[in-house]
Amino acid sequence: MAEQIRNMGRKAIPFQCDVSNFKDVKEMIKRVTSQFGRIDILINNVGPFLYKTISGTTIQEWQEIINSNLNSVFYCCKAVVPIMRKHGCGVIINIGAPNAERTAGYQNICAYAVAKTGMVVFSKSLAREEAPNGIRVNVINPGFIESVAYKREMRKKMLKKVPLKRLGKPEEIANAVAFLASDEASYITGSVLNVHGGLWG
Repeated sequence: MAEQIRNMGRKAIPFQCDVSNFKDVKEMIKRVTSQFGRIDILINNVGPFLYKTISGTTIQEWQEIINSNLNSVFYCCKAVVPIMRKHGCGVIINIGAPNAERTAGYQNICAYAVAKTGMVVFSKSLAREEAPNGIRVNVINPGFIESVAYKREMRKKMLKKVPLKRLGKPEEIANAVAFLASDEASYITGSVLNVHGGLWG
């Protein structure tokens, strides 16, 4: 990915980091600012999925899902917001899950649902706090997106649930991110954008 960006005549430097570890996050942000001087956009797009009952979920699995999907967002925002404040502007986009803004029970994905719903509440809270500092915070909830990881039978089940009768394309999520990061969305903060083909749960 970095090479593709460089081929477009842009500067790109990859950094490896465990975003579920605040010490690692602080070190990464320090390295980024030393190279670029500032941070204008933060996109939090990390977190594994867990399909298990509550009784079948181990303590370690619960902690891993919460750490990767929710704590990582807090850590990255905590490290980046002070930098954005200095420049009086910034955009934070957090990637959620289908209908994560709804407070509802979801069978067999409790840990993941708790983390993603919590992330929405966190994002809206941060949006209110940082709006006076020129920082916008929004959430994008993707639906079922094309992936080689989906087996044929899984794809069939997914398609039955999507009113538009197709899976989303990665580019469609990227376009939503690009819009929220642009000046065209300068009056949008604390919002949730569902990009899921009408998948209402």
